[in-house]
Amino acid sequence: MAAAAIGNVVEWYDWHLYTFLAGYLTADVFPAAAGTSLVPLLSLFAVFAVGFFMRPVGGLLLGAVADRHGRRTALTATLLMMGGSSLAMALTPAYATAGLLGPVVLTLARLLQGLSAGGEFTASTTFLVESAGPGRRGLFASFHYLAATAGQLLASGTAALLVACLDDRAMHAWGWRLPFLLGALLSLVGLWIRRGVAEPRSARQRQERPKVFDALRTHPRESLLICGITIGGTVAFYTWTSYLPTYAHLNAGTDQGTALLAGTLALLLFALVQPLAGLLSDRIGRRPLLLGFAAGSALLCVPLLNLLTGSFLSLLLVQCAGLLLLTGYTAIAAAVNAEVFPARVRAAGIGFPYSLTVALFGGTAPYVGTLFAQLHLPDAFPWYVAALCLLSAPVFLRLPETAHRPLER
Repeated sequence: MAAAAIGNVVEWYDWHLYTFLAGYLTADVFPAAAGTSLVPLLSLFAVFAVGFFMRPVGGLLLGAVADRHGRRTALTATLLMMGGSSLAMALTPAYATAGLLGPVVLTLARLLQGLSAGGEFTASTTFLVESAGPGRRGLFASFHYLAATAGQLLASGTAALLVACLDDRAMHAWGWRLPFLLGALLSLVGLWIRRGVAEPRSARQRQERPKVFDALRTHPRESLLICGITIGGTVAFYTWTSYLPTYAHLNAGTDQGTALLAGTLALLLFALVQPLAGLLSDRIGRRPLLLGFAAGSALLCVPLLNLLTGSFLSLLLVQCAGLLLLTGYTAIAAAVNAEVFPARVRAAGIGFPYSLTVALFGGTAPYVGTLFAQLHLPDAFPWYVAALCLLSAPVFLRLPETAHRPLER
């Protein structure tokens, strides 16, 4: 559990740092456009979305590696790729000095991050759930998003600390590079922690090595089920955890320092409640939590986002409420996904449909929200999030209850 969780912290610190420092990367790496300051920001979030479209590739390829060569091999590969991409971001040249080379380097680094992130969810999800004892899969699964949130919290806290310690000129000139350099160093720490971890029993007892597309070919229904489970959860996750500071800045006038501080405190609460929800799902089942998330998000997303006023307290309360609703999905998503597939193709079976759905709906959430703002339709984005959460509700309603069934080995 420690190896998967701590490695996850490092992975998701690197992944989420990009969003928290969006305002500073925009001015340094992308050319300013005459007429509106939103164009460079849209360019930045387009690169953010491009990284997501490598996640299905990472989920498929590294999922196959995890099924064929073991979960530990895949977990090592993801950290190596994430550390290398973080270092490339730290060294990305500014547009003023290198022209288009800066955006090109940033895009390539983000593509490598996407490949790594897709494989990380796949490998760590299967590793955690397969390592759990009877009646504890929900608890173990909750550590995936706890660790991912801890990494996001570390990214948010690092960004907030830099904003507090450096003036705006220093942040734009060189300050935003320091957290990415730290991420590259932390990847080495993650590799050291994961070096001696043992394979779960189900991964060691493989009778044959599956081919890359075996999961899609032999389990098409289960693959579609993963997509339906993920749609609402992923757009809500990236809205409440990553994009909300930018949304509050664009639509309520919240300054960046205030937004980062409120986000850090809200994410701390979010991380702490994950194991509690995971334990609850082991007792009462997965479906009640999933249905509570979908119904609550569909009903409350629009009112909550409309309550933003620009103040610190407003943003903090709104984000905490949204994250508590989201917990019904995040705490058990890894367990639900792993319980859908047999061990032979579990990693690749989860990896591709999950990462594809995240790319289509989660990765594009910041871009869609910013685009609505540019089109002077800021009120449309909350309805977009609510509609996608509602779309997952029928899937949750028909989902077989798997909390108390043995995990297929």
